[in-house]
Amino acid sequence: MKVLIGIIIVSACVFGGYGAAGGPLGVLWQPFEFVIILGAGLGAMIITNTGTTLKACGGAFGRMFKGPKYKKEDYLELLCLQYQIFKLAKTKGMLALEQHVENPHESSLFQEFPKFHSDHHAVEFVCDYLRLVSLGADKAHEIENLMDQELEIHHEEEANIGGAIVNMGDSLPALGIVAAVLGVIYTMGSISEPPEVLGKLIGAALVGTFSGILASYGFVSPMGTFYGKIAEEDSVYYNCLKAGLLAFIAGNPPTVCVEHARKMIMSHTRPTFYEVEEAANALPAPA
Repeated sequence: MKVLIGIIIVSACVFGGYGAAGGPLGVLWQPFEFVIILGAGLGAMIITNTGTTLKACGGAFGRMFKGPKYKKEDYLELLCLQYQIFKLAKTKGMLALEQHVENPHESSLFQEFPKFHSDHHAVEFVCDYLRLVSLGADKAHEIENLMDQELEIHHEEEANIGGAIVNMGDSLPALGIVAAVLGVIYTMGSISEPPEVLGKLIGAALVGTFSGILASYGFVSPMGTFYGKIAEEDSVYYNCLKAGLLAFIAGNPPTVCVEHARKMIMSHTRPTFYEVEEAANALPAPA
């Protein structure tokens, strides 16, 4: 919604201001200029990026319109999940977690928390490190290093997507000049035409420069930057998991582990201590 509002404001101010000043809006409709600019920009994007990144870019625009993936209620659910996991491990031992870790999709424990259970990467992250602990890995600093490396890879993959969109936006002004030059070449081939015809051809050529600059600075580059911010905010979900797991490995009681995790959450989506306590107390005994 935020992106859509921005697009509407940019479009209304640019085209509304131009029209209000007496500019004929019909002149700006030059579809072949748009084909040159956007087509060449897309082609350059394909050349620059891997197939994996390009595939991810396809879903990036929908993600931008939806905004950050995780809300306050999702973090509250995540903290309650961690409380249940740590409480079960403390009361019944790590073997009690084995059935949930080895078969997470059918885990009755995980199914109590639908947002987490539907997030394949988050489930895999938790299960991998709980499995390591059950195998005897109990040095928190070594597991923290491993987590950091995994999360860094995840961060780079997300950064590649935002970077690809920003780079495409950066290329559009130059491609707009290409479209304008081609328009001038076409105009020079029609130099014998009367001034009113030449004027329209030159105007059409200049629309290429205008379109490339507007598409870059008004739409594509800001959207790429915004995607990067969304990715950074969504990464807090994994940092929350990391903090809770490390506190658990260090031997802290479940409530303390959950508090470690809660502190990793941004202030505008962070549940209060008392909200977490109330939600945790309402949970059934883990099994």
